[in-house]
Amino acid sequence: MDTDDLEPRRRRGEALQALAREDLSLLGIEELRERISALEIEIARIRDQLEKKQGSLSAAEALFRK
Repeated sequence: MDTDDLEPRRRRGEALQALAREDLSLLGIEELRERISALEIEIARIRDQLEKKQGSLSAAEALFRK
């Protein structure tokens, strides 16, 4: 059995909320740059997913308008 199965599941958005509460004053310059880079990658990933969902929605709307 995987030990991850024993951990309670995180609620949606919980990780983002924890990230937003983190004290940035404790991070160094390079750590802050790495964090920005990681967040920019995450933003690109979210935008890609948003475009996919928007495309699916548009296709569904077009199908049902016929």
